[in-house]
Amino acid sequence: EQGVPLDTVLQAYRRGGRVLWQVMAEYLRIRAGRDSDGRDVELDMASGVWETIDRYSVAMADAYRIAQLELQSRQDTRRVALFEALLDGRADDPAVASAAAAALGVPPVDRYVVVVAAQDPAAPPHPSPVLEAQGMWSYWRPRSGRYAGIVRLPRRDAPAGRAAAAAPLGGTDPATRTLLAALRERTGATAGVSPEFDRLSQAGRALRLAEQTLRTLPAGSGEVGVFDDRLAQVLLSGRTDIAERIVTVHLGPVLATGGERAALLTTLRAWLDHGCSASRAADQLYCHRNTVLNRIGRISELTGRSSESGEARLGWDLALRALPYAGLATPPEPAAGEREPEAM
Repeated sequence: EQGVPLDTVLQAYRRGGRVLWQVMAEYLRIRAGRDSDGRDVELDMASGVWETIDRYSVAMADAYRIAQLELQSRQDTRRVALFEALLDGRADDPAVASAAAAALGVPPVDRYVVVVAAQDPAAPPHPSPVLEAQGMWSYWRPRSGRYAGIVRLPRRDAPAGRAAAAAPLGGTDPATRTLLAALRERTGATAGVSPEFDRLSQAGRALRLAEQTLRTLPAGSGEVGVFDDRLAQVLLSGRTDIAERIVTVHLGPVLATGGERAALLTTLRAWLDHGCSASRAADQLYCHRNTVLNRIGRISELTGRSSESGEARLGWDLALRALPYAGLATPPEPAAGEREPEAM
């Protein structure tokens, strides 16, 4: 219970036995003198003393291990309870936040994110071993059919401070790139990642943001989404009525075209993703740039919006992002490399 290692306790038992035997041997020598009978008694006593010490040592070692397991169980229970308190938003109390940091063995102020991963029988139960191999501490627990974890990111090379800690997750930061790559490539789990936060007491809010991010990802896709990169999807997934209205207003006539709908939507997505460049979109779609221009022109004609208008482009982009949450049936996209007759 005091944390003294087992080897040290056993050594103390052996030293205690040596002291006990020295006292007993001295008593026997004084009482029995140096005759042969006294020496026989001394030898018999030596055997009995050391046999007793060995038996007590074995009993002590067994009891030590049992007590160690009980202590570990209590510590694990306490750690889990404090972790749940963090995720439930009860760490606004400084005492709770401090106790949770001590139980988890991490500082109360550092670089943290919360990750929520969907449980997948084909994937590891949680990414802790994978992240540990990348030098990242993490602690995970199952919650409602998912795994929720707090991940401690390595410090940035730049001077630490609240401004650095509040920077958006992702970008060129090596730690965040490593985290996302590990989750995507080495676990196979579909996961949502919260924005970075600098105090463990903020873990409850971060959990809600990570869960919202996960809800925007297709189930079983193995994709990893960062909240800051999916703000539009988070907003749209929470309001299917608004998502449906955005699609209807901005792309309703395109969805009603039937056979050409899939080609128009695929081309529009590629065109927007490539900065409204027909040439780069054509390279992705394996078609002539004029084909792209004609399809974008067709979309403009159908929707009554100019492709040169920033408002029209924003509306089209939002509508494409809202499409998975609008409850509207959409046809499958053409396979990569599939060509249609080009308009020259």
